[in-house]
Amino acid sequence: MLACGRIAFPLCLPNARRNPRVLRCEAEPQHGSSNARDSGPKKVVIVGSGWAGLGAAHHLCNQGFDVTVIEGDKGFGYPDTTAIRGYYRAFQNIFSLVDELGIKPFTNWTKSAQYSEGGLEIEFPIFQDLPQLPAPLGTLYYSQFFRLPLLDRLTLLPLMAAVIDFDNTDTAWRKYDSITARDLFKQFGCSERLYQDVLGPLVHVGLFAPAEQCSAAATLGLLNYIILAHQKDFDMAWPRGAVKEKVFEPWMDSLRAKGCKFEEDRRLTDLIFNEETGCVSEVVCGRVTYKADAVIMAVAISTLQEIIKNSPTLCSREDFLKVLNLGSIDVLTVKLWLDQKVKIPAASNACSGFDNSFAWTFFDLNVIQDEHQSDSMTVLQADFYYANELLPLKDEQMVVKLKSYLSKYIKEFENAGVVDKEIGRYPKSMTHFFPGSYKNAMRASTAFPNLFMAGDWIVNRHGSWAQEKSYVTGLEAANRVVDHLEEGSFARILPVKEAEPHIQTLRDANKSLNDLRAQLSLSITQLLPSMD
Repeated sequence: MLACGRIAFPLCLPNARRNPRVLRCEAEPQHGSSNARDSGPKKVVIVGSGWAGLGAAHHLCNQGFDVTVIEGDKGFGYPDTTAIRGYYRAFQNIFSLVDELGIKPFTNWTKSAQYSEGGLEIEFPIFQDLPQLPAPLGTLYYSQFFRLPLLDRLTLLPLMAAVIDFDNTDTAWRKYDSITARDLFKQFGCSERLYQDVLGPLVHVGLFAPAEQCSAAATLGLLNYIILAHQKDFDMAWPRGAVKEKVFEPWMDSLRAKGCKFEEDRRLTDLIFNEETGCVSEVVCGRVTYKADAVIMAVAISTLQEIIKNSPTLCSREDFLKVLNLGSIDVLTVKLWLDQKVKIPAASNACSGFDNSFAWTFFDLNVIQDEHQSDSMTVLQADFYYANELLPLKDEQMVVKLKSYLSKYIKEFENAGVVDKEIGRYPKSMTHFFPGSYKNAMRASTAFPNLFMAGDWIVNRHGSWAQEKSYVTGLEAANRVVDHLEEGSFARILPVKEAEPHIQTLRDANKSLNDLRAQLSLSITQLLPSMD
């Protein structure tokens, strides 16, 4: 009997190696004798090298597997190397990793600000330095609102009912995923001004799209994780330089020392699988193939979609075909060097207004990045999300647009000249959690017994978001490899911190009420036929 990656018989196919399509259609190609196969470590191929892919490689290398990480033509770390993204205090698995690696890639906790078209809206303090109040009171009380009246702020409180009801289960996701974040805020009584000046921009920056195009389930998950669950979870640190340089490169060096192999400019084109067991036996990258006992795919949605469209093997599986219904978001970044120092009140800033189709952030790189701290000029970076209409603009047009926006917020930018610029365009690089997308999102296990998925868009129940979720799903995929191959030990994954007691009590009561409603509904349904 054919065993995945263990026993295979020579195939009498003289044209097999010359015609990749023949290979894809046949059973598992020859791997050599079973003794030779079993004598060495099991081979794991990981497609993708961001937080998810390297997270999986990290644990599997520690368990002694023969790991190969392949990456396409966009460079190692993509798409996690595109824009500047914060690392929330809740990212405890990532912070545990960098401690293990012995690197110091992040700043101290920083204050941040939020701007609307009307000017400065909010300054966020370092919450962990302040007396702890029951959630979400600390977030509301300690944030300094400059324009939003107290009555508008208080309209946020009814939204806690939805946060309590959303417990990250499949039932909760299906209940809320069909409606937009905009409709969610309306339904729970958030004022229009609270939405326009605060909630809408926060969602847009956090989920990379306007609230009317974001899933309410994704919005509740994000708000609960970093804003409403615990007062200090909203505190952020920032990479002290490019995340590729500060995190991924030293991380990859440590993996190479453990035997991990990295293959760049390798675009996955198909998979070869054993028709009897259903297991993937080889990963095909053009004319190059990699033998595998297990495979982890840890790539962005848009990358996977291109792979699926060109792969006869993946096109034959429904769970992969559904991925073609998912969406991605364009990002544009602008880095400017100015001819004078401009005082920027906060190092990190979220912005909205001027055009409701996109939101953006800007950062004082003289504060957060080591290489610019001693510069005599201001160096800043702005990242635009949902930037479809911005990508076609010429560099000079983007510089003019950004300067006009910045000048509305901080007058000193009007007189500052641009010495140098650097524009980055990243089409379809971020996950779009649009309403209704949940039903098409993949789970970590697939139709292939030894092929597993990882990434921030993969469905799991850990409860984390953003880079932390990517890394956690990488560890979870590694654990599935360990379980499937029955070798090694499982990675220890730190759980999301439990909700505060008053929130958990309300959540338990809500669950009991929902269970009671379901039982009553079932009883009534069963009773009606007997009455007829």
